[in-house]
Amino acid sequence: MAEAFVKHRSANKRWTISSFLGMAALAVGLMSHSAPAPAATLDTALNEQVVMIPVISGGEAVELETTIFKPPGTGPFPLVVMNHGKALGNPHSQGRDRFVVLSREFVKRGYAVVIPMRKGFSKSTGEYVDQGCNMTAHGQSQADDLQGTLEYLDRQPWVDRERIIVAGQSYGGLATLAFGTRHFPGVRGLINFAGGLKMHGGDCRWQDSLVKAFSSYGAKTQLPSIWFYGANDQHFGPELASRMYDAYVRAGGHARLVAYGPFKKDAHGMSGSRDGVQIWWPETEKFLKELGMPTEPVVALSDEIKVPKTEYAAIDNVSAVPYLSASAREHYREFLTKPYPRAFAVSPSGAWSWAEDGDDPAEQVLADCQKHSSQPCKLYAVDNNVVWVDDKPADGTATAAAPSKTTQSLTGP
Repeated sequence: MAEAFVKHRSANKRWTISSFLGMAALAVGLMSHSAPAPAATLDTALNEQVVMIPVISGGEAVELETTIFKPPGTGPFPLVVMNHGKALGNPHSQGRDRFVVLSREFVKRGYAVVIPMRKGFSKSTGEYVDQGCNMTAHGQSQADDLQGTLEYLDRQPWVDRERIIVAGQSYGGLATLAFGTRHFPGVRGLINFAGGLKMHGGDCRWQDSLVKAFSSYGAKTQLPSIWFYGANDQHFGPELASRMYDAYVRAGGHARLVAYGPFKKDAHGMSGSRDGVQIWWPETEKFLKELGMPTEPVVALSDEIKVPKTEYAAIDNVSAVPYLSASAREHYREFLTKPYPRAFAVSPSGAWSWAEDGDDPAEQVLADCQKHSSQPCKLYAVDNNVVWVDDKPADGTATAAAPSKTTQSLTGP
């Protein structure tokens, strides 16, 4: 997962921490009373489902919280299994990963996309196993969950068992390359988005351990792979990426490194950004064609989630935003400097949240604002549009009425 910078604010103190929150940069105003976050809204346009799948991982029976996106129909569909990264802190506190941007690209080309939260992450049962500084063991431990997931999927009638791609981002990329050593039937190739695991603190020589792990994996797999690492990746910079790639290839692994330039503030989150598609899809398309996998769109699917614009106020009218304190209005000004996609939410309690980039900033800000508000949070702005619905003048004191949120329309070819 990409690192995000989270700003927390209360009446008496203010602090800034570094954390991992999906692929989005996120800012949140905290209030003294909070309400539970609302249940996640499933994307019906992508036929999104969340299921608990039973697997055996490391000899232990667990259930993995798994997101599934499918095209229309019953299949069987070619399959992409996408693997998530690791946030700082307790893995059970990590949110469910969706990879909506990436999933959309594959679904509209007829693929089913499956995103399992591994053992001990989010709502998955079991406990995360920390392998310390042994990166080889880290990857293989996570690959146990991937193995169990694919054994489950291999029994599902909607899965084309002969056309499978395994992909992963960050820690999920490490798990993906580790899984490549297992010669699972039907898996044709691997996609590594900024794969690795960064250690914070201590005396672990984690970079050298990563290079050793990649060498171990390269010596034991025949699967082709494609790797994406950006020039300004804040976790695995160009020098380390080159060392990992060279070790993998020298050991006998088959890989193509796409070393692209700087991407926004941190290339580590490129795969989760709408703007990142133009970097990874053309190279991935070539890779898939070489593997005999589908690349042509077969499903009509809009590129963006649309939220209706309203005439409540101009986007740059800072004083029109309801419920905000003077200091919070400065955060709205900061929000206006951020690139698209972006969203801003507010609550009658004074809570607020903004996010840029990521799977679905609008969904993200609503959930995070609500964690810190005793009253409902509503969207105020999305991208360059005010979407606030209210029957009173824009004088900053209006009460909220939620805008209706629409999703993409998806039809057959």
